[in-house]
Amino acid sequence: MSTKTVLLYSDDPQVRDRMRLAIGEHPAPDLDVEFVEASTYGECVKLVDDYEIDLLVLDGEATPGGGLGVARQLKDEIDECPPTCVVIARSADRWLAAYARVDGTLLHPLDPFETAKVISTLLHDESVAA
Repeated sequence: MSTKTVLLYSDDPQVRDRMRLAIGEHPAPDLDVEFVEASTYGECVKLVDDYEIDLLVLDGEATPGGGLGVARQLKDEIDECPPTCVVIARSADRWLAAYARVDGTLLHPLDPFETAKVISTLLHDESVAA
């Protein structure tokens, strides 16, 4: 069993709670997840710099820095950026996710089964396309 660290980003604590609940502590039988949280872009960068983050789960609806912008910025600025998954409100925004070079997308409201599938795939092979 491996333990992975997932960073949850949203300016809204309730959204971070929903992300945590949808992912769960065991998104796959062989995975344990521990969570760290950020409510600002600056906190995201600090956590990525200070800890070994295995996956970023970013709220695309966060303000003032939306998850898509945060993903793009981190991909541009960090040489070995962890894989990213952005939670978006509209499936039509997947083209923006592709532009932001995210590795996976999920839709609000989060479906626990789909969330666990996407998250465990990203944590296992880090190669899911948006």
